[in-house]
Amino acid sequence: MGRGGQSLARVAVIVRAGAVPLWWLGVLAAGIGVLIPGLTGRRIGVYAGAALFVVCAAVVALVRRRGYTAWAERASRAGKFDYLQDRAVTLRNWRRAHRWWLSAGFLLAVASSFALPVAGGAALAGAGAGLWLKAAWLGRRERRDDALLWVRTDWAGTGRPTGKLVKGYRTTGTGAGDAAPGGARRRR
Repeated sequence: MGRGGQSLARVAVIVRAGAVPLWWLGVLAAGIGVLIPGLTGRRIGVYAGAALFVVCAAVVALVRRRGYTAWAERASRAGKFDYLQDRAVTLRNWRRAHRWWLSAGFLLAVASSFALPVAGGAALAGAGAGLWLKAAWLGRRERRDDALLWVRTDWAGTGRPTGKLVKGYRTTGTGAGDAAPGGARRRR
């Protein structure tokens, strides 16, 4: 029996899917946090928020890079009958599956402003920036290798391209699908 006929989602699009909602929810929570004086005061909260932004962005951007690299090096060519999932579908599926986590993170960031203003929102925005940086790193790798990375949708589940269920990646040429290397919308 030959391989093929599976639904594939872009790895970089899955990684990038959380960047925009985390960023904007973080910015909104930080904006609300500026209006709340908090226990420590705004100035300390803003400095702590700036530090948390940098730390969260760096940690999220660097975590699990070895996993992505290992799967990318062992990736096999996509089958002739594999179905390439649209970028919009991948984004919608990820955001629907994580909407409660995003809402809880936003509420927690706003609530933390009563103790340390701005910091929770800045951490949330930093996580979004870190996901964007990781997607950009994947995009540079895809351009260098001249191959887009895909994962089976049943293995990735609701957005875990390096999760326990993943057994491998597939590759296509850089012209496949509707997303550019790195998961951004392809310019026409």
